[in-house]
Amino acid sequence: MAGKGGATPATYSPSPTADRKKPPFFKEDWVRPDGRGFHQCRPAFFRTGAVNAASGSAYAEFGNTKVIVSVFGPRESKKAMMYSDIGRLNCNVSFTTFATPVRGQGSDHKEYTAMLNKALEGAIILESFPKTTVDVFALVLESSGSDLPVVISCASLALADAGIMMYDLVASVSVSSFSKNLIIDPILEEENSQDGSLMITCMPSRYEITQLTVTGEWSSPKINEGMQLCLDACAKLAKIMRSCLKEAASDSRE
Repeated sequence: MAGKGGATPATYSPSPTADRKKPPFFKEDWVRPDGRGFHQCRPAFFRTGAVNAASGSAYAEFGNTKVIVSVFGPRESKKAMMYSDIGRLNCNVSFTTFATPVRGQGSDHKEYTAMLNKALEGAIILESFPKTTVDVFALVLESSGSDLPVVISCASLALADAGIMMYDLVASVSVSSFSKNLIIDPILEEENSQDGSLMITCMPSRYEITQLTVTGEWSSPKINEGMQLCLDACAKLAKIMRSCLKEAASDSRE
């Protein structure tokens, strides 16, 4: 495996605002298991060119959540498929047998696969590769919370590394709800005890959302706060992703 475009982990936590009230702690001395603030994201690390045999690839590490994505194509669609003036996107998400604390107990691969496809499809210029297919294979090496947002962001970077034409990079961030409190970029321990979750996938430069997933009960003010937290963090995460691509391009010219 070779790598390029990597740097030290960078933070992408949403900016505090004067009118944003900090939620009360669950208990007077409650802190998150990893010591982060409620609105503080884990450091994000990206590296492109992780798989030499692929058209494009990327590796992402958010805390202990580690993902690698390989992109192949565009290549000719199977004969069994009907003719199409636009290209096709084929996604697959899988987990290593050692990704979770309990061996072999990964999340729903089919559900994650469908959500990854939906999150990316709106950002790719499918008309740029008619009659062909782009395959995206995501492998979760270590599952430690917020797996799907990391997979989506990493896959977007891998597509860019493969030279696939896109309207914008896709960044994804999630928040968990605990009573009246919201915590961003939850780890596995927090996800297992959350009251609800909200995940946003967006194209930050265009300020367009490609996917919004909500579970649990949310009030209007609370869902608005959660969306703003995610959108702010997505914009900062996209800057880190662009920096990775720029560094990779600079390294390739040297």
